[in-house]
Amino acid sequence: MMPIDFERLWQVVGEAPHHRSLYTIHGPDHWRRVERNGVILAARTGARVEVVRLFALFHDSKRVNEWTDPEHGKRGAEFAAELRGRFFDLRDEDFDLLYRACEGHADGGRHDDPTIGTCWDADRLDLGRCGMIPNAKYMSTAFGAEIANHGVIHPWLHLAEPVLGE
Repeated sequence: MMPIDFERLWQVVGEAPHHRSLYTIHGPDHWRRVERNGVILAARTGARVEVVRLFALFHDSKRVNEWTDPEHGKRGAEFAAELRGRFFDLRDEDFDLLYRACEGHADGGRHDDPTIGTCWDADRLDLGRCGMIPNAKYMSTAFGAEIANHGVIHPWLHLAEPVLGE
């Protein structure tokens, strides 16, 4: 299986209809922070990093508005399914994790699977953009709860460098 060209994939998703402008609450700026948060979390949760990075890109990519859009996660998952095989590929079991993570991320639950839980925690750790403080009791992973309790992710930014190069 070929490595994913994330740079190209970000371009394709960003140019697709219904993408948010760069600085909206659920737009590409948010997706990048979710990617960073997810890579940091995956360093300690054992999550599948490619799945987490794809989740960051697709989870809010098909929102139709910034407020009430309960089906946006499923539409994001379906969009990932449309692009699979053309712009990226994953083993079936990893794609199933991606699909379920996108589809269920806005339901407010927690998940025992380390990859799905990491995806959801990565999104929730960016709630500050909405004026909300992430709460440890809503985190699926112990590391997500640790970061939420600490109040900022900055002490762990170095964990993203090997993957994202930042």
